[in-house]
Amino acid sequence: MNLTGQKVAILGAGRSGRAAARLALREGGETSLYDTAEEGAFEGVVEGVQCHPGSTVETGQSCRADLVVISPGIETEGKFAQAFAEGAAEFIGETEFAARYYGGLVVGITGTNGKTTTTELVERMMSGGGVTCAACGNYGRPLADVVLEDNHPNAVSLELSSFQLETISTFRPDVAVWLNFSPDHMDRYRSVEQYRAAKLRIFENLEGGDTAVVRQGQDVGEIRGRRVTFSATEGGGDYELQGTAVLSEGREVLDLEATQLRGIHNAENVMAALAAVRALGISRTAAASALAGYAPPLHRCELIRTLDGVEYINDSKATNLHALEAALLSQTRPTILIAGGKQKGLNYEPLLPLLAGTTREVVVFGEIREELAALFSQIVPTQPADNLEEAVALARRAATHGSAVLFSPGTSSFDMFSGYEERGDSFRAAVQALR
Repeated sequence: MNLTGQKVAILGAGRSGRAAARLALREGGETSLYDTAEEGAFEGVVEGVQCHPGSTVETGQSCRADLVVISPGIETEGKFAQAFAEGAAEFIGETEFAARYYGGLVVGITGTNGKTTTTELVERMMSGGGVTCAACGNYGRPLADVVLEDNHPNAVSLELSSFQLETISTFRPDVAVWLNFSPDHMDRYRSVEQYRAAKLRIFENLEGGDTAVVRQGQDVGEIRGRRVTFSATEGGGDYELQGTAVLSEGREVLDLEATQLRGIHNAENVMAALAAVRALGISRTAAASALAGYAPPLHRCELIRTLDGVEYINDSKATNLHALEAALLSQTRPTILIAGGKQKGLNYEPLLPLLAGTTREVVVFGEIREELAALFSQIVPTQPADNLEEAVALARRAATHGSAVLFSPGTSSFDMFSGYEERGDSFRAAVQALR
């Protein structure tokens, strides 16, 4: 894709946008960077990129470009993005753009939950099998950033959100991983079907020699390429769980007890990663050995401390109901749940039977606390808190020796925090401050 003499407009001055701008500039494009934020957001942008702080819909309507590249954090169908799209010969996302300049192996990983852990596991297993690999994408490091390296890794483990998949056109992974699906991001999508359709795009360009790794029982329609299935709860898949042992073709591949990974959700992450790397020629032995010393990502069922016989667990990355359900099911102790955050339009009523069977008490906080308190109190004692520090204090009073305080919000953090990381760090600090 030759950009010499081409006008390229990049939307979003965050990490993805900056990496895309650098790549467009390297490839000869006349590159402009647009954001609604003011000048401070553009500090440190590489020389040669024209910066347009304070951009508006009117800015987009006056822009004419051969290529517009949008960052995933900007709503694709919003007025701002569509204003630029109207004057563009082509309108794509940063992932699609960067993939056109990468020639190595690609493992694309999507799903509502578990993407980050699986992305890390694939990177670790590929590297353990002697193939250089970089974890990137929604994982935090844009694919464009990897492409800009002088020496590309032989493979990328690419975490893909629905926002990134919305804006692909030719993107084709060698292995496409579908972990699971449940409603999420209803503040951005008009319907669950629209959200699901965005994620399903991971399969649309697969060819006969490619591999689709799909959770057993998930309906993803017809797929070109070889299908490999996995499940920790349903039989009949290519990868199954018996006790703590992961089996493939009836043979034990590894025992989760030999790792730091626990719970059904992590068992499925391991299975999906194993299936993905096996499709690319990594041996079972090398893949299993690569898990030695691996610790799950921060903010995902992370044990913070044990105080007075009570475990405090940080699951701040649980930004939807499916993740909250998985966290509750993974607990073996009586549980005090701390939940709440931004109003995302999710229906929490299906959670009630699970709460009744797993939870001793619930503390709710954030924008959605009153709604959750009214619903959850029908099943289990529920207390509202004005902030996270108060929620931790209330949970401590409710917890007894041998129980667990589980911080698994079940929604996003943007009512009070910049992201789930800041939210999880705040929980950790509040727990560490307990005496």
